Amino acid sequence: MTALAADRNTHMRDNGLIPVPVAANAKIFAGSMVVANAAGYAAPGSTAATLTYLGRAESFIDNTGGADGAKIVLVRRHKAFKWANLGTDAVTQAEFGKTCYIVDDQTVAKTSDTAARSAAGKVVGVDSDGVWVE
Repeated sequence: MTALAADRNTHMRDNGLIPVPVAANAKIFAGSMVVANAAGYAAPGSTAATLTYLGRAESFIDNTGGADGAKIVLVRRHKAFKWANLGTDAVTQAEFGKTCYIVDDQTVAKTSDTAARSAAGKVVGVDSDGVWVE
């Protein structure tokens, strides 16, 4: 490959709403936190060290009994979503702008629990009823 010497028609995708193949036997609820598992398939958020935060599920998808990629879930990205705050490891105003961590498909925590939890994203707000995560 060489550097460009002329204009290039570079294809683009708006990544605000993305289709993601769903993991085998995964059930993802509308409005839940979606992650990519170690193999790159969509799964509900959970406590694990190998997950990548993707965003919020736009619809319910049940891939119970299905193989990896048998179904697709639409995931909303590039927004801040309000998730529940784990009371025993609560995110506070002191974590504003810092990373919080995935507990389950609707909950985040202040710490990684000694690297047991994957990163959810940056804290952009803390309310009495949840944590805004970008």
